[in-house]
Amino acid sequence: MSQTFTLCMATDTLVDDAQQIGVTVDELRRIGIQVTAKIVHQPTLHLQLTYYITVPTPSLVAKFNWPAWQTKQIGFSDYLWEETCLECFITGSLAENEVDYAKNTESYIEINASPDGRYALYRFESYRNPSTLPPDPLYHMDRHERIGIYWDDKSLQQRSPVDTSLSTKSSLASTIPSYERRFGILLNQLPKQQYALNNTVVEYIHPCVILKFNETALYFAPRHASPPDFHNRHYWSKFKG
Repeated sequence: MSQTFTLCMATDTLVDDAQQIGVTVDELRRIGIQVTAKIVHQPTLHLQLTYYITVPTPSLVAKFNWPAWQTKQIGFSDYLWEETCLECFITGSLAENEVDYAKNTESYIEINASPDGRYALYRFESYRNPSTLPPDPLYHMDRHERIGIYWDDKSLQQRSPVDTSLSTKSSLASTIPSYERRFGILLNQLPKQQYALNNTVVEYIHPCVILKFNETALYFAPRHASPPDFHNRHYWSKFKG
């Protein structure tokens, strides 16, 4: 079972972003991102996240900050959200009504991954709590070791688009640069076909991406708060993977 999300760009500052990058608004709107979340049982039980990104024009590609893969970079690193960053938020049950979302005390997990191999997993007790930067790392339940991710070697090369409808319907679609990264996070098996990351049930999920073009950051998610706020659980999706 897998679940695919089409991410859209936050448009609060769209015109200013286009001007800062030096491209048209239409070019930015044509950036395509899909994320697939999948429960994989073999060889070990894990949540697999695959990020597909298409950049529609040479002018955008020239300004796109996509860190090259470096095996020596694999490891925990803070502040990845200041660069191009592949993210995902995970939690268990959410509040039953919108008024309670801001007050919801459910803990949640934030996953950050750089295309170059660095990563970080953080645990929050409630909305942006604790508020210290960097956030508290997510540890195994014995508190001795940080939880990490596992990169899939097959996704470490630039590739052709898997879905050309992400970018354009023209005959040139197959020539549009596309980028992919895939990684996994080990899970625990629970009763009734439920799964948990450490002690957090994977019940709601919010895959999202920050893309840097020169010094300008663009924010992508299935749905957005205004201004963009990936931590706002009102916009997260029920996990069906």
